[in-house]
Amino acid sequence: MSGCRLWNREHELPVYLANPVTSHQHKPAGTRSAAEGARDSTNCSSSAASRDRSREREPSGDESTRARSHHARTEEARDTNGQSERLLIKGGRVVNDDQSFYADVYVEDGVIKQVGENLVVPGGVRVVEADGRMVIPGGIDTNTCLNKAYLESPPVDDFYQGTKAALAGGTTMIIDHVTPQPGTSLLQVFEQWQEVADRKCCCDYSLHVDIPQWDEGVKDELEVLVQEKGINSFQVFMAYKDLFQMTDTQLYEAFSFLSDLGAVVLVHAENGDLIAQEQKKILEMGITGPEGHPLSRPEELEAEAVFRAITIGNRVNCPVYITRVMSKSAADTLTQARRKGCVVFGEPLTASLATDGSHYWNRNWAKAAACVTSPPLSPDPTTPQHLHTLLACGDLQVVGSGHCAYSTAQKAIGKDNFTLIPEGTNGLEERMGFVWDRAAALGKMDENQFVAVTSTNAAKIFNLYPRKGRIAVGSDADIVIWDPDRIKTITAKLQQSALEYNIFEGMECRGVPVLVVSQGRVVYEDEKLNVQQGTGRFIPRKPFPDHAYQRINTRNKVAGRQAVSRGVYDGPVYDVPSTPKYITPAPSAKTSPTTQQPPPVRNLHQSNFSLSGAQVDDNVPRRSGHRIIAPPGGRSNITSLG
Repeated sequence: MSGCRLWNREHELPVYLANPVTSHQHKPAGTRSAAEGARDSTNCSSSAASRDRSREREPSGDESTRARSHHARTEEARDTNGQSERLLIKGGRVVNDDQSFYADVYVEDGVIKQVGENLVVPGGVRVVEADGRMVIPGGIDTNTCLNKAYLESPPVDDFYQGTKAALAGGTTMIIDHVTPQPGTSLLQVFEQWQEVADRKCCCDYSLHVDIPQWDEGVKDELEVLVQEKGINSFQVFMAYKDLFQMTDTQLYEAFSFLSDLGAVVLVHAENGDLIAQEQKKILEMGITGPEGHPLSRPEELEAEAVFRAITIGNRVNCPVYITRVMSKSAADTLTQARRKGCVVFGEPLTASLATDGSHYWNRNWAKAAACVTSPPLSPDPTTPQHLHTLLACGDLQVVGSGHCAYSTAQKAIGKDNFTLIPEGTNGLEERMGFVWDRAAALGKMDENQFVAVTSTNAAKIFNLYPRKGRIAVGSDADIVIWDPDRIKTITAKLQQSALEYNIFEGMECRGVPVLVVSQGRVVYEDEKLNVQQGTGRFIPRKPFPDHAYQRINTRNKVAGRQAVSRGVYDGPVYDVPSTPKYITPAPSAKTSPTTQQPPPVRNLHQSNFSLSGAQVDDNVPRRSGHRIIAPPGGRSNITSLG
């Protein structure tokens, strides 16, 4: 896509995104100022050029060459932004997940060096006035798909465009999904993913690895990924029948093996068998549009799979992380399990927290298809507030974006069959803003819990804490100055994403980042980005994160299973006849005409013998009853087992 998008209002949209003439027109919630229009015209050409540059591929060499080129790009960026290497943030309220306090923060060489009042710092330091606003740790988005191709077609937001959107929204680290196809090497695809990310990311990143199939060959690669490559999280699928879906037996084996490695098991929880049947039925009914997506994936199928995944995790004592919690019933199932002591974590997405599934019935196909993701958005309009409530009280722990941006043309691959629509929505840039607007700004969630669900909990679960997710001495200088009162109107025209349509178009959001620091450098200020692709670092993660495995390890120690010591049973044992379980049926005359058949058995029910009519002894008197002294078979003898 070339050029800058210049549409914002309904009548400015392309024909395939504008509402049909026969449908009701909805006005956006917010209005645009003249200053915003002026900023659009000045930033248009640079944004288009940046998107064009993001699509250029650099030649790849061996691993050492890639490392040297990545180091060179990083050093070049640091030289360019050298003025921000020493930074003093003054007059802000530091907000962590457990406390808030007024303090200054001094940053040097990408690390927080001092936190407190009246700091003594060297000369030549850039001073940033926070003016009493919140100073929070940079956000961590645990669910992005920036390199996931659909039918060999990559998403429009790659690692460069996607991480730009992340930084503009206050997120300073992403964890992207590596998505190998069945039959491919996990290790090889991981290295390819890392190579692309090293070239393009402009913020720190790490990687989950999805497991498309379970067999003995996968185990060796999983060990290498955990022990040598710094990966401690893997996703398994209960959906996508005949492609990625695992059976319960395979899930049991995978959970057991990954638990021994100290990894966190991510689960895409939907009942794939029933979904396949529902999809077939919906298509046979002639429903081919995006509305078929939620109709074939009712939320009961999500809740059932969540319960099953937690049950399997409990049996093998493995921590379970449910990705993409999209419905009330799935969230409630997870909540009940946590209150019973299960080690399980839940991750709703930006889309499920900010909108609902009513859009699948939009008369405009492109707008309806833009919301297709799995599990689908719930048609229940009360779902977003319910999920925010569970986040606020700690029953759900992490907010991901699920950002996977496919253009309208790519979505149109499934214009005649909803099962072929590429799944994915935007949400990376809007993630933190909607959590503040829908929960913290309404008093449902305090500022500390806001930091927890957008940053700290993710850092703890995936063993990044306290390097990430905290404002403290020694932590990485990933810092956001957050304005809780500024209002922003969501529009595709001003977003960093290359998507031509934003599913949150026109929504107003209270709470925005006004300054973002990544690796000790100011990368976002006054609504302008100052980034360079290739400056992001891969952050390795060690296994056995304490936040996920502390209870697991304790249970393994105290809940050992032992046999009961008892005497040898010397009583009678029933003699089971050694008959074959299956007897081959006799061949028929048609198949074996020369084989001698057994003689037919007479059916006594068809005998012509009858007792009706006169008998020889009819004149002999008979008694109505006769006492039997010794019944046939002898008397019964009941003995005691005592």
